[in-house]
Amino acid sequence: MNTPAMPSVQFDAEIINKLSMSGPRYTSYPTADRFTPDFGYGTFLEALAGLTLRGGRRPLSLYLHVPFCDNLCYYCACNKIITRDRSKAATYLGYLKQETAMQGKLFAGMNRVEQLHFGGGTPTYFSDKQMEELMAHLRRHFDFADDHEGEYSIEIDPRTVDSERIFSLRAQGFNRVSLGVQDFDPVVQKAVNRIQPAEDTIAIMTAARMAGFRSISIDLIYGLPKQTMETMERTLAQVVLANPDRIALYNYAHMPHLFKPQRRIAENDLPAPNVKLDMLALCISRLTAAGYIYIGMDHFAKPDDDLAVAQRQGRLHRNFQGYSTHAEMDLVACGVSAISAVNGTYSQNEKGLDEYYEKLDAGKLPIVRGYQLDQDDMLRRLIIQCLMCNFELSVATINQGMAVPFDEYFAPELKQLADFAADGLVTIEDGWISVTPKGRLLIRNICMVFDRHLRQARLQAATQPTVQPLRYSRTI
Repeated sequence: MNTPAMPSVQFDAEIINKLSMSGPRYTSYPTADRFTPDFGYGTFLEALAGLTLRGGRRPLSLYLHVPFCDNLCYYCACNKIITRDRSKAATYLGYLKQETAMQGKLFAGMNRVEQLHFGGGTPTYFSDKQMEELMAHLRRHFDFADDHEGEYSIEIDPRTVDSERIFSLRAQGFNRVSLGVQDFDPVVQKAVNRIQPAEDTIAIMTAARMAGFRSISIDLIYGLPKQTMETMERTLAQVVLANPDRIALYNYAHMPHLFKPQRRIAENDLPAPNVKLDMLALCISRLTAAGYIYIGMDHFAKPDDDLAVAQRQGRLHRNFQGYSTHAEMDLVACGVSAISAVNGTYSQNEKGLDEYYEKLDAGKLPIVRGYQLDQDDMLRRLIIQCLMCNFELSVATINQGMAVPFDEYFAPELKQLADFAADGLVTIEDGWISVTPKGRLLIRNICMVFDRHLRQARLQAATQPTVQPLRYSRTI
């Protein structure tokens, strides 16, 4: 097991260059590319019925997707709609209320919400009045935990709000806020079409503290066009001075073949791969020196933040919104493209507005595809969760629920892990599989060892020329 004296993460450029490859981010297992159209509204109802028969009383996590944005950020890979026509938001709000009301009825008697997250797009595209109306609607259909117990977060584009709006959001029930920053450098901001003066962002953070938000998180991206080591150094200095509670540091994945907005980025403006690695090393060095704890993947938090506390206590969880402080619970997701996770199933909504509206008009949840986990999936999901969140796995604990011994069932996986052990990324001893500080940056690679679906898909793509290989961002 890990000892407190060890650093939380170590950067090793040689091993990263050796092992970095494309791979899933494991906000779910199996990953969303395994979802099929065979899973529909009826399958979801069957899963819900099974939850009811078992007397399901677990609290819920509720996610709402707001796809609209005023402006296009060239780096963005989210499902969004760029428009200044506010009537579209009004129409969408009506359908979103209809979907949440349907879900509230389906979960009657087990609809206690302890976690709420608004994502996008830009959730603050909704006006203050529309948001107040929506929050009141949600409270009519779900039983929300008290403010001190629940985690209620919203993503904010600082360019769309002022201090008054921040106080209003707090009054409406939100107690955590996530701000998109990406980079403070004006030249980089211009290159990605996101002009956002640092003083405006910091003013919103100050307002959030004054309003009583319990946690303030900011998003940063390294590898953007026009970024240099010097600009990254300046941005990090401003971030440390701004003192957010959490920082999400993402690697920019340039995939213009998949995301059209990225075609507006000139590839020769992107930092070279070796420079990107240097940027990552710089970020880790500056943030950990400033007292932030490396949580995992791309997240840092202050030692007293709930994420860091949850990780120390072994109750950190990971879902479609990233790391979570709450234990695993059923996730009800509403809005276009939103993905629910209920009773061993995943179900994704229609991605287009017209299709989303059409199914709701027919009185059905707008589910377009999904997946029902089998026992093997459940087992592997548990293993990946443990490694992603805690960086260690008790083989004895897993063995208790298995019909076949762990060492026998996972013999091929343990052989692969031995290679990682030889590189100093994991240790396998005394009934524990532990990820070393050097291995933590490559946790996706380590988890991929247990991904049966990924292994089968890559084998199929290698042996059948007509099968397209799966496409993911690079692990580092």
